[in-house]
Amino acid sequence: MKAARTLFLCASALAQGGLAARAHAVVLSEVLYDATGSDNGKVFVELYGAPGTVLDGWKLEGVNGADGAVGPTLTLSGTIPSDGFFVVADTDGTSTQVANADLTLNFDFQNGPDSVALRDAFGNLLDALGYGEFAATDVFAGEGHPAPGAAAGQSLARVFANRDTNDNLADFGLLDVPTPGGGPLTVPEPASALPAALVIGGLCALRRRRNGSPSTVR
Repeated sequence: MKAARTLFLCASALAQGGLAARAHAVVLSEVLYDATGSDNGKVFVELYGAPGTVLDGWKLEGVNGADGAVGPTLTLSGTIPSDGFFVVADTDGTSTQVANADLTLNFDFQNGPDSVALRDAFGNLLDALGYGEFAATDVFAGEGHPAPGAAAGQSLARVFANRDTNDNLADFGLLDVPTPGGGPLTVPEPASALPAALVIGGLCALRRRRNGSPSTVR
């Protein structure tokens, strides 16, 4: 059994070992935009941020990589719970299959190359994730370089839930088994290449779910 996300994810940890990372109040933490089979009631966007943050009036926006058109736009409500993870789950009209859902809305972000943006109630851009292979004529609305496109059933997850280097390629990796409502084990940001092995050890460990039971990632 492998206890690692992907080789790409571990390489990302090494790549960002010398980068100065900073924490944001709320960031995009995990996104599943292409479920196995039908997306209906299965896709989600997970946020990570300070517990107690009120999200009323905040928005998640899909940005079309072909022309930059915005849509769908999701208006959020609710409060980030004590564990820091807030899951916005798709509904099939009556229910959702996403575990640990904090808010259910009817949506389906495109498979890419596209982007997802997070804005506060005043319209300020707080975070953005671009994913897939963007051509020179495409519109990239993420940060730095695009994260890889996910295969059906895979999610894009932030390497460190509370760290943002403003580069999607360094900050996100692929999860074969999505974990809505959970995050990576807390690992200190590496200050040099020396502790990089420690980062990989923690990075390739288990993600924990909200209920405390571990789930294996590979």
